[in-house]
Amino acid sequence: MHQKMIDELNQRILHDYDNTAGIIVMKKGKMYYENYFNEASVNSSMHIFSVTKSIVSICIGIAIDKRYIKGVQEKVLNYFPDYKIKKAEKTIQNVTLENLLTMTAPYKYIFAPYTKHFSSEDWVKSSLDYLGGKKAIGTFRYTPMIGPDILTGILTRTTRQSVYDFANENLFEPLGIKVEKTMILKDKEEHMKYHKAKETSVWIMDEQGTNTAGWGLSLSTRDMAKIGQLYLNEGVWENKQIVSSDWIKESTSEHSRWEKQNLGYGYLWGITKNGFAAVGDGGNVIYCNKEKELVIAITGYFKPRCKDRIDLIEKYIEPLFIE
Repeated sequence: MHQKMIDELNQRILHDYDNTAGIIVMKKGKMYYENYFNEASVNSSMHIFSVTKSIVSICIGIAIDKRYIKGVQEKVLNYFPDYKIKKAEKTIQNVTLENLLTMTAPYKYIFAPYTKHFSSEDWVKSSLDYLGGKKAIGTFRYTPMIGPDILTGILTRTTRQSVYDFANENLFEPLGIKVEKTMILKDKEEHMKYHKAKETSVWIMDEQGTNTAGWGLSLSTRDMAKIGQLYLNEGVWENKQIVSSDWIKESTSEHSRWEKQNLGYGYLWGITKNGFAAVGDGGNVIYCNKEKELVIAITGYFKPRCKDRIDLIEKYIEPLFIE
């Protein structure tokens, strides 16, 4: 590839995508491009926002592989026998893990009650309290923060480990990924400080010790690229099956559709025209093109309403590396 094309790409990123931290492009398992911006480096780890959801999806798959969880058709309340529901509440009784994974579970709130939710001590119980209502099961409703924690609650109960420990043992350590610690955010100020942090290596948890599922994990650009490569490798890393190929196939197939974004949705993975992607605020993306065996990982610092990175990838990055 001509250096002029790379220089043009770098200038476009600096000008139009000015909160970018790092970009890596891998093809057939080999790194073709790695660059960092805004004082970030190969060692920079940062909040990846909703990409956390896709990591939790992998953990659910591993837990099913290891038979901690029976399967995605299991009713959510089967894992919370101590949770008391109102007699008139029927919808919540029929919500399955698959509904949570495909964002087709209904919730009682119209506008997300973030202050009330995050000021509670138990984010899993709070999410269960909002689950159900009068809307039908099966309609896509994207719930970025309030709701997904039910999945990490299920993982914690079934594995009898924190999700942080389970992920370290079964996913992060085999891939050489290091997340330094867990952290509890005590108030709104600490929440905002974490969102805007440029260097962090944590997984947020509530006061019960349950890690977040919809946000709250920090990874580096190389960590993100490894996750993408693991999925292109059908779950194999250094000759070891980390997560089953069956789970990868199911989780990256379209099960529901986010009409507002014109995006197919798998099990907490977005379905693109060339493959699949994990997408988070700040321009954080793990993008996989299955046919071309291409992985593109992008990390970014928090910026409200930042420009679409999938558009950047499909228009300006991917064409440079496809023969």
